[in-house]
Amino acid sequence: MSRMNPEKARELRDELRDGKRRKRPAAFVPQPGTRKHRELRFDHRHPEHVDEARKLLSGLEGMDIDTGLAPYSLSIWYEISSYSLEGLEAALVRQGFHLDNSVYSKLVRTVVYFCEETQMRNMRVPERLIKKSHEIYSKAWEHHPHGDHDDTPPELRQDR
Repeated sequence: MSRMNPEKARELRDELRDGKRRKRPAAFVPQPGTRKHRELRFDHRHPEHVDEARKLLSGLEGMDIDTGLAPYSLSIWYEISSYSLEGLEAALVRQGFHLDNSVYSKLVRTVVYFCEETQMRNMRVPERLIKKSHEIYSKAWEHHPHGDHDDTPPELRQDR
């Protein structure tokens, strides 16, 4: 088996699929939007888990699955509003799958969990109406008692 180098990695990433060149975003880089591409990495001592997980995950609606770029891995695409990496991995572990537990994988997993959780929390918070905030404070100021307010009707005021 040949060693992985940058040229080989680009070749795998950009391989032809159905006559079209398919470029994959890296699985663990910032991905704007709600569609995420992640890589599930399995323990090398259980290579059979890759195919079993592919069969299991292919039954999920909105989940796209492909062979991973790393050995013993799967590339998955999903909507963050439907799935999270943490939830998917937890479900696989409950089913008896063994994930890669190297320090690198644990670190990447933790960062991805945090980012996805933060993005979902931000999506649930209503957007502030910044353009209207000035009007709100102006109306509050009008109703607040202060020294610049004169209750005398304009027709009763005398010009001095």
